[in-house]
Amino acid sequence: MPKDFDRILKEALVSKGLVSEEEINSLLRKKNIQENLISLLVKSNLLEEEDCLKALGERLNIPYIKLKQFSIQKEAIEKVPSRIAFYYKFMPLKLRERTLTVAVSYPLDVKIQDEIRAHLGYEIEVVLSCEEEIQEMLKKYYGLGAQTMEKISTPRVEKIKEEKIEDIEELVEDASVVRLVNEIILDAYKKRATDIHIEPYRDSVSIRYRIDGVLYEAEVNPQIRDFFLPIISRIKIMCNLNIVERRLPQDGRAIVKTQEQTLDLRISTLPTPFGESVVIRILPVKMLFSLEKLGLLEEDLKILEDLIKKSYGIIFITGPTGSGKTTTLYACLSKINTRDKKIITIEDPIEYEMKGITQVQVMPEIGFSFARGLRSILRHDPDVIMVGEVRDLETAEIAIRVALTGHLVLSTLHTKDAASGVTRLLDIGIEPYLLSSSVEAFIAQRLVRVVCPHCKEPDIEIPYQLKERIISELGLPSEKEVTIFKGRGCQECNFTGFLGRTGIYEILLVDDSIGELILRRATSTEIKKVAISRGMHTLHQDGWRKVLLGVTTPQEIVRVVSSQDINVLEGTKEFSLSPSQEDKRIYPRISSKVNLRYKVIKTPEGKLLSPSEEKFNLTDNISAGGLAFFSSQHLNPGTILQLKVELPDGNPPMESLVKVVWTKEIPSGEGYEIGVCFLDLTGSERARLTKYVEEEKF
Repeated sequence: MPKDFDRILKEALVSKGLVSEEEINSLLRKKNIQENLISLLVKSNLLEEEDCLKALGERLNIPYIKLKQFSIQKEAIEKVPSRIAFYYKFMPLKLRERTLTVAVSYPLDVKIQDEIRAHLGYEIEVVLSCEEEIQEMLKKYYGLGAQTMEKISTPRVEKIKEEKIEDIEELVEDASVVRLVNEIILDAYKKRATDIHIEPYRDSVSIRYRIDGVLYEAEVNPQIRDFFLPIISRIKIMCNLNIVERRLPQDGRAIVKTQEQTLDLRISTLPTPFGESVVIRILPVKMLFSLEKLGLLEEDLKILEDLIKKSYGIIFITGPTGSGKTTTLYACLSKINTRDKKIITIEDPIEYEMKGITQVQVMPEIGFSFARGLRSILRHDPDVIMVGEVRDLETAEIAIRVALTGHLVLSTLHTKDAASGVTRLLDIGIEPYLLSSSVEAFIAQRLVRVVCPHCKEPDIEIPYQLKERIISELGLPSEKEVTIFKGRGCQECNFTGFLGRTGIYEILLVDDSIGELILRRATSTEIKKVAISRGMHTLHQDGWRKVLLGVTTPQEIVRVVSSQDINVLEGTKEFSLSPSQEDKRIYPRISSKVNLRYKVIKTPEGKLLSPSEEKFNLTDNISAGGLAFFSSQHLNPGTILQLKVELPDGNPPMESLVKVVWTKEIPSGEGYEIGVCFLDLTGSERARLTKYVEEEKF
């Protein structure tokens, strides 16, 4: 029967002029028994799978559907065991009376339909859909690794013959715990994850992927809880950790291969009351680094290129963990990596391999620290040195003295902005005269998510005050027509609206003026003010520039930049005023009493508080921009709250982060009236709230 389908497909494609008969005959001569014509055409890049399925469907009168856009019936999933769906490679779609509609990537012959009918007891109706979409839907609705867990009869740890590098796409054919772990890693890699978090709880196991800097829950079968210990043991075996030791943290490394890409896995375990929590960092062993792709705007790119061309001095990249500092350092080294320069790095750990560069791994457990390594590196006659991180006075002093003796040094610091890098080094004991004469620049950076280009559209919900604020801070001419973009959400970005990340930067050049401030131990605030007056763009200003270019969104800038540097959303007219002031409101407002709950997340000073949850009655006013309520607790302006509002419309509570913009003591002394503005209210929730206000108003 498959041969008949291939013949029908061949006739359909040739008649439509999509491919010639000679090309198909040539492919069929190379075909093995288990391949169908569609897979041959796709593999040979002659046609897309969708085109083949549409042509075949027209001839056979079988509908073709885009599975991701189809509403799948829960009852159909419940009636089909995962082992049947995975074995026959079909996705249950809907069940109507005694007929089950299934999606397949190739028509089912009569024999297979009879087998499925015998297993399930339903008549089968077939539609066509792409194989990749079917596999994704199977994982989504049955959970990652469901088929493998069905095949493993009992939880066990298999003895595995270790290889230096494992091809996880070949090993995925084995129905075992080995295959289950490989499926998790492969699924994470295909979804562009940088980290896999495997977290045990009392009655469940959670697997989350960090994609573009944000954690997303992976769809896993609840049965995975039964295989948790074998999974952890397999991961430990991969990186030669002690599988018996479960009381102490362990760190290891493994190398695997997939899709012609070799991956370096950094694995860390942490004991918890319900088992070991594991984080797997996924790093490509070889990666192309380019300064031009870091996200630097043209003028900043020119400044950085000039800095790394210098033959001496030290450049510090600053920012929190996960802000892309190491990637920036590697891009700088890649730019200046020529055969006439000796470049040595000392890192903890070595994250990427770079040809032509000598890379050294520190080992504190045997006394090989950054400081000791730096002393040894000098005897190898380097031109450029990269120090992974300056953590202490000894390392900082050596790095700075090396820079003063005619070497270019690149390193990182953990500070919130560029100016704070100065005070950080002064605080650990570096003399001001050494700092002012050796450091060329401090570069602060953060990573923000990029708006998905496939579903990019103007954001019409952005308040015009926010646009004016951006224009004002950038010193641009006053223009009302400023377009800010957002991602609507599509298949390409997994309906997040974002695809990839880019950097925002703040470059503080240590010139004579800044050097004088360092010598008299000026505060970071003073240094920053002078630097801005001399042309430095702050992190959030660079962020605003990328917002206007349509690269990212204002919400992303707010998310990654310190609240001390940026206070924008509360600057809209909706709740920037005190309760006694009158102003034109953006959103309709009413007095209403609605139940709400809140948790204090962070104080204006950045201090995190233990959350406490209480119920209050909403009073005074409510709108889609903000609300006011009575509280027995005094909340300072700038406090961040997590708010739940129970609207009487029959829907689940509305949730949002809010910021306190004013607090007024009630004259009777019985508490306080608190005004807040919404920080991350979704468009649908804002529309829901606006509808409620308008209905109540009239």
